Amino acid sequence: MYDIIVIGGGPAGASAALFTSKAGKSTLLIDNDKGMTRRAWVRNHYGVEDITGGDLVDIGLKQASHFGTNLVKATVNAVQKQGDRFQVETDDGNRYEGRYIILATGVNVELAEKIGLHTKPGTEPRIKTVVETDSDGRSNIEGIWVAGTAAGVSVHTIITAGDGAKVAINILSEMNGERYVDHDVLSK
Repeated sequence: MYDIIVIGGGPAGASAALFTSKAGKSTLLIDNDKGMTRRAWVRNHYGVEDITGGDLVDIGLKQASHFGTNLVKATVNAVQKQGDRFQVETDDGNRYEGRYIILATGVNVELAEKIGLHTKPGTEPRIKTVVETDSDGRSNIEGIWVAGTAAGVSVHTIITAGDGAKVAINILSEMNGERYVDHDVLSK
């Protein structure tokens, strides 16, 4: 069983997984590699010169994996709550269990609706529907959190990555019972 299962491996999902794995939480990231970031040419990401969306996604997944995130390429078909945990089923017939879910599926909220998450109209151009969350990223189902474009934040990669990190920090804070902060310092 995993502490956290992240569904979606774009900037929001990979960023969330990077933070949770680095914090020592067992993390699984499931992604079907159909996100729109791979088609982007990114020229407005702070600290990064021009980069293809595909390279940005690959680097993010590599960073998350470096800290211990387990990566699975699959499509999630179902998420069911069973007591204090969730069972996630993928299109290849595999099942995974986790205590928390982070849904970071970008513009696709079909799974969210299937799970029973509350949705609302989107405010970004061409983003018709997003998942209702509180300011920390919690959905209407306890234990399911939502990050990135699926949660209604701006579709820009730097914003969705930051939102994924924010949601991860909020989950880690809840799990640990105190505010979680992650700072690395250069050694002299």
